[in-house]
Amino acid sequence: MSSELSYIMIKPDGVQRGLVGEIIARFEKRGFKLVALKLASPTEEHLGKHYADLKDKPFFPKLVKWMASAGPVVCMAWQGKDVVKTGRVMLGATNPLASAPGTIRGDYALDMGRNVCHGSDSVENALKEIALWFPEGLAQYTLAAEPNVYE
Repeated sequence: MSSELSYIMIKPDGVQRGLVGEIIARFEKRGFKLVALKLASPTEEHLGKHYADLKDKPFFPKLVKWMASAGPVVCMAWQGKDVVKTGRVMLGATNPLASAPGTIRGDYALDMGRNVCHGSDSVENALKEIALWFPEGLAQYTLAAEPNVYE
């Protein structure tokens, strides 16, 4: 099995709307392995580190403030073949109105500021994000379904 990792976060709007189980199920059904999971109430400082690449964008302060105050987030690390690229396809375009039906954002979101989830955009960023959100490390185990998912 490929050891590629991706960080997927269900944002407060996804948690508040009860979409956690549906989103996890989509990744599991695709064949990816969940190697870390937690509910967190991040501070603005922590979110500032996560979204550091957006620091100069005009929407940054509003994003960080909302993410820190609207409720918890669900933090996940997923493992599998091309999980970063495939995960981004599963999420859909950042702007939900440009997301295809069948994607998470295409099915569940209407507004860019409430687009349900975050997904790593590169393998390198995934590793940084996972280190930020899971300093305790990841679960190590063999997924029983691996022989039925991978050649």
